[in-house]
This record gives sequence, structure tokens and C-alpha cells, in this order.
Amino acid sequence: MAAIHPAVGFLERRKWPRLLSISVIYLVIIAIILLLIVPIIPFFVSQIQNLIENFPFYFEKAAETLGIQIESSSINSSSAIQNIGNNLVSITSTVFGGIISFFTIIVISFYLLVYHDRFEKLVVNMFHENKREKARETFAQVENSLGNWVRGQLILSVSIGIISWIFLSVLGINYAFPLAFLAAILEVIPTIGPVLASIPAIIVALTISPTLAIVVTVGYIIIQALENNILVPKIMQTAVGLNPIVIIIAILVGGSLLGVWGALISIPFLSMLVIILTALND
Repeated sequence: MAAIHPAVGFLERRKWPRLLSISVIYLVIIAIILLLIVPIIPFFVSQIQNLIENFPFYFEKAAETLGIQIESSSINSSSAIQNIGNNLVSITSTVFGGIISFFTIIVISFYLLVYHDRFEKLVVNMFHENKREKARETFAQVENSLGNWVRGQLILSVSIGIISWIFLSVLGINYAFPLAFLAAILEVIPTIGPVLASIPAIIVALTISPTLAIVVTVGYIIIQALENNILVPKIMQTAVGLNPIVIIIAILVGGSLLGVWGALISIPFLSMLVIILTALND
């Protein structure tokens, strides 16, 4: 809701009815998904399927390159398929649970946008009359900061995905697109996400040559260093207005206290905290 609200406000300032403004924004998002994402799904699915089917071979060949003997049967994809079949009910419920959660978020966000002013008024009315104007300003600042963070995180994921795809394609690594897509998705998990994303790429590269695997490893290290020291601080500084050093420290502290989730929510939490504390001290 916080991420979409500025676009809705832009249309409203041009005398568009609120419900129509929200509907148009949602239709634009759906159109982007249908026009840009849906057409590449068949290619992406086939690439993922081939990668999963051939991964035991890649894993075994990579192990042989390192001088490690592994039984093919222990990594045979058929055993994985059998395990999936044995847990079909659990997997199905998880998948449908994720789909239901996604659409629930979409619906809740839609209604929060429709009743945004009422929601804001509800929060503001919790304060004394003398403080309500300040509360309204603080509410708007927090909402703007959270929206900027969401948009900044999206920019980060897309940037890392494109950089990874170009890097792997130039090296001629098989399945560059799904591997880059994995890097983009795992970008939302600070610190450990890029490490997890690099493992399949390194294994695939190792089947070609140890030298190429080293190059891929170094490349992912450079990409992660670029992300941690340039992209994250700069993009998030622009998005939430925090100093890059403060952002890096916040991620480290959040990760130390609450692990992955702490690192993930550290930036929006700190930004919100700074806004509220500043408002209280004014």
C-alpha cells in the first residue's frame, strides 16, 4: 500500500476519482506482469526443469573435478521426485497457502488504499487535538519512507538479477537466466541470500572447468561487495534518507539480533524509528 499510494495520489491530484485511480494502477501492474513476465514463463520453466533434471549430473561431475567420489544413486533426481510424491499433500498445501497469502496481501492493500484517509484519521485521532497535525505529518513521513524502501528493494533485486545474468551469459554458463533470477529473488535476504544464489552457479561452472568455477566465485564475491558497499547504501540512502554507514551498521545489528529477518527489516524499522523520535523531540 505504501509503495503504490504515491502513484494513486498523483492521479488524484489530476482530479481522478480515488477508486478509479487505484483500479488503473492495479491494471497497469497486471498489464506489466502479463506483457513482460508471463511471456518468458515457458522459457523460464523449461530452463528450471532442465537445471533440476541435470543438476545431479552437474553435482557429480563437479565432485569428480574436485577428486570426490559420489554415488550417482544418492543424488538421482528420481529419488527427489519420489520424495516429492510422498509429501505431495504438504507441498500442495504450502504452495496454495503461499498463493492465498499473496492474493490476501493484494486484497488488503487494495482496501487500505480505498480507505486510506479513514485509516490515517483513525491513527491520528488516537492523539490529543493539539498533536493531531503533527501526528498526521509523521504518519505521512513513515508511509513515504516505507514505500520508498519497498521500491528501493525492488530496484536492488532487478539490478542484481540483470548484473548476474550479464555476468553469467558473458562467461557462457548454462542456465544463466534462471540462475540470475534466483540471485534476484534471494537478494531480499541480506548477506546469506547472495551466498545461497552463488552455489548452483559455481557448481554448474565447475562442470566446465575449475578455472571457470574460480572466475564465477570471484565474480559473485565482487557482485556481493558491490551490492553491500555501493548499491544497498546508495539506493537505500536515496529511498529512506539514511546515511550509508548507518544503513550498513543497521543491517549488521539487525542480523546479529534477529538473523535473516532482522537484517531484512532493519532499514525500514530504523527509518521509521528515526522519523518517530524526531517528531517526538520537535
